[in-house]
Amino acid sequence: METLSAWQSLLIALWVAAVMSRWLGGGATLTLRFSPLMTGLVVGIVMGNVPQAMIVTAALQLIYMGVFSPGGSMPAEPSIAAAIAVPVALLGNLEPEAAIAVAVPVGLLGSYLYQFRFFINTFLGKYTDAAVEKLNHRAISRSIILYPTLASFILFVPLVFISLYWGAPVIADVISALEGTVVIHVLEVVGGGLAAIGIATTIYVIGRKDYMVFFFLAYFMSIVLKPLEVTMVTYAIFGVIIALIFVQMQDKNQTKSHTEINNSNNDSVVTFDDDDFDDGF
Repeated sequence: METLSAWQSLLIALWVAAVMSRWLGGGATLTLRFSPLMTGLVVGIVMGNVPQAMIVTAALQLIYMGVFSPGGSMPAEPSIAAAIAVPVALLGNLEPEAAIAVAVPVGLLGSYLYQFRFFINTFLGKYTDAAVEKLNHRAISRSIILYPTLASFILFVPLVFISLYWGAPVIADVISALEGTVVIHVLEVVGGGLAAIGIATTIYVIGRKDYMVFFFLAYFMSIVLKPLEVTMVTYAIFGVIIALIFVQMQDKNQTKSHTEINNSNNDSVVTFDDDDFDDGF
């Protein structure tokens, strides 16, 4: 069974620590934290199998499409889940659905690890309080940027490294040994169901009744055009064109409604001419 080398495990662990520490920037790090795609790409580059890594990661992305947080803890950590599940899938030649079943419990455990990071930061907050009392700007910067970042690296790097270097090959061996059994079939069914739940959650979060028609349009277009092997780029072009048409139609309807309102207001205004006053006297 193929295994991860020490430097491969270390590189992936350093990437996860950089993402989870929010060292790469606020908004950008949140996007990386809740989107397994970039973590899957890094894992694919490190392991030298980007195409298969992205296939597995795309399946993982489906279950985490509706997961986002403004900065607090969440029930799952997609970046940690991808960092473990993708190497396991590549080492064991697993189907994406089986990798999803591996990623879910790992993501749940990652959320507890992230909460423990908050606990560590409570002790680091004392340095911030002391720096604020002394009005020491450099000390404030160190206490709110440098110290939490170092603490996150010390927390995440060893644990992720151990999980990858010793844990991932073991999990891959176990799953490979179960290949062809009912257990793998159950994992694939559960994984496929979780992906469907992720899509449904996303539709529930961002879906509006007046936009639901586009979800159905995209689904039936993918079914009808499947024999033509249409690429994602072509679908993206169709999506942009349809979106532009929809926006233009909305703009025209808004302009028309504003014009009608203005005309109705003008009609309701009573005007008096000089002849009206002359007739009254």
